[in-house]
Parts: sequence; structure tokens; C-alpha cells
Amino acid sequence: MSEAQVLLVEDNSNCEELTLRALRKAGYRNVTVARDGVEALCLLMGEEFGEPGPAGEPSFVLLDMKLPKIDGVGVLQKIRNDERTKRLMVFALSSSEDPRDIQECLNLGVMAVLPKPLNAEALKQWLPQ
Repeated sequence: MSEAQVLLVEDNSNCEELTLRALRKAGYRNVTVARDGVEALCLLMGEEFGEPGPAGEPSFVLLDMKLPKIDGVGVLQKIRNDERTKRLMVFALSSSEDPRDIQECLNLGVMAVLPKPLNAEALKQWLPQ
């Protein structure tokens, strides 16, 4: 079982449950969930994105790219532009197979773009143990 701290950013409750199930099967138990981009940034950087948030720095982030309030690209841009989080390991979650969407995520420094819905085997292949 991994001791990694995971931040899952997912607004769809069905996808959230499937991802949490896959994370449990892959051995991840310490998961915090944010349901939109603003909540994710508040957890990572604090209320006004200025101070470290209550989640501290997770081991990695699973970031849905289609989010309310601030989308995944906006969250990634803020993460990469902040000294405290610019090296944070982020995996994009996307149902899109559009090469432009995938390339945009990769250009913003994600480790990989993982297809939704996630399964435990895909997680084990990409995520740190």
C-alpha cells in the first residue's frame, strides 16, 4: 500500500467514484478530492492562492481537464507559474482523444494524459508506487 498523498480533481461524481475505486485497487488510500479548479487551487495554495493550503503538497495530482470555475488548463497554468508547485507531478484525466488537447496538456508539463474512466492497471503503469 502506498503512503502517497493524492489530490484528485474531478467534478463528475461517477468518474470520481470510478477513480477512487481504481486508486484503492492500485494501493492508494490517502486521497483528497476537489470538485472544481478553484477548490483544487485553494487546497494546494490556500484561500487566495497565496499561502500553502490544507492539503499541503500532494505526492501527485490527478487533474480532470474539463472542470467548472477554472478548467484543467487554467489550474495547470497556475500550478506551473508558482514556485511552490511548479515541479508538482500532475497527471491529466481526459476523455478527449483529440491530439491537440493531449499536446496542450503535455506542453503544460503533465506526466501523462490518462484516459477516463481510469482502471487500476492503467494507474499502476503510470503512477509512482
